[in-house]
Amino acid sequence: MTVTRAEAFAPATVANLGVGFDILGLALCEPGDVVRAELRDEPGAVVIHIEGDGGKLSKAADKNTASVAANSLLRQLGSTVGVNLTIYKDLPLASGLGSSAASAVAAVVAVNALLGEPLNTLELLPAALDGEASVSGYHADNVGPCLVGGICLVAGITAETLYHLPIPSNLHLALVTPDVAVPTAMARAALPTSIPLKTMVKQTGGVARLMDALYRDDLEALAAAMETDTVVEPARAHLMPMLSEMRMVARREGALGLVISGAGPTLCSVCGDAMTAERVAKTMQHTYESAGIAAVGRHTQVSPRGSWLLSPEEIRVRTG
Repeated sequence: MTVTRAEAFAPATVANLGVGFDILGLALCEPGDVVRAELRDEPGAVVIHIEGDGGKLSKAADKNTASVAANSLLRQLGSTVGVNLTIYKDLPLASGLGSSAASAVAAVVAVNALLGEPLNTLELLPAALDGEASVSGYHADNVGPCLVGGICLVAGITAETLYHLPIPSNLHLALVTPDVAVPTAMARAALPTSIPLKTMVKQTGGVARLMDALYRDDLEALAAAMETDTVVEPARAHLMPMLSEMRMVARREGALGLVISGAGPTLCSVCGDAMTAERVAKTMQHTYESAGIAAVGRHTQVSPRGSWLLSPEEIRVRTG
């Protein structure tokens, strides 16, 4: 039977994990984006409809990460198939949760299914990266974990440089996203072009401590290592409203540590149980709102699954 329609979910991601700029990332259980792919008569992939973006995203085939990724996949396969894409955005834009990566990943997973799944999951990485690169450059710290799930070390932009890391058994995350857009280009422009050797040594030491904590399943050591960033956070702190205050609030409510999620402004707190994560998320949201800044707080965990094709029931639940 010919498949004429497929829908895929791709999760939000937290890149960098504080100290691991561009080399570490994890997938979240929620939220995420959904992309529907349907066959059409004309060749190539085009975006025909977007929901949840407030009208901000372009539908142009060369500007939307979903269509750029889908067309890259079609070229990779030498396919002349035509595809209509519908995007359901549940991720806020320019929020530090991997919104552009999620749309790109969901698109390639859906289109690959539409074509009979000629490629395995890792073989979809180049096309998804092409989509992400159209807005934020070639780096796989969002695309990698979004595609394959879990916590990833991203040592390059090819499948063989993507490494799965252990997921701590009691890791819960509290997130807060203030209503302040921080485009990736702006966040990258704030970074230093060079750093002193001593700073580099301290930063790499922090990454090593993070790896050690993951493999020992030591959540307190993990949170402490994540907070040792002396390069990126200081350069971007001015883009994150109330960063220092939020770190104090999170710790007061039981969080073990707090870092900027990706380029921000979402902040991510490390917690040891679901109740603490829920309390921290609510308190951080309330703190922002008390300061006159709209915000969304949520608590979640690391998703070992990454992206996946939606079943008919999941389609009804997620897209109505």
